[in-house]
Amino acid sequence: MAHSAEGQALIDYLKTRILPKGAPDITEDTPLVSSGLVDSFAMIEILMEVEKVTKRRISPGKVGAKDMDTVTLMLATAERVGVPR
Repeated sequence: MAHSAEGQALIDYLKTRILPKGAPDITEDTPLVSSGLVDSFAMIEILMEVEKVTKRRISPGKVGAKDMDTVTLMLATAERVGVPR
């Protein structure tokens, strides 16, 4: 599956800033939270990056771990609950 520009930007961010060195390659559909690749401490940081990439304001209270498990879900959540900036 081809990556969207937003999806690729999030993957690049996760690979360089969040995931440990030597982590497996990820796609837009790689489980991140449920697999343990991403912990709850990184969630707010990732949410801020999702806001930046999608240009949407997202209330953290409207987002759960299940909404952040894959890049695809992150982008869908931004579309669903995010407010355009």
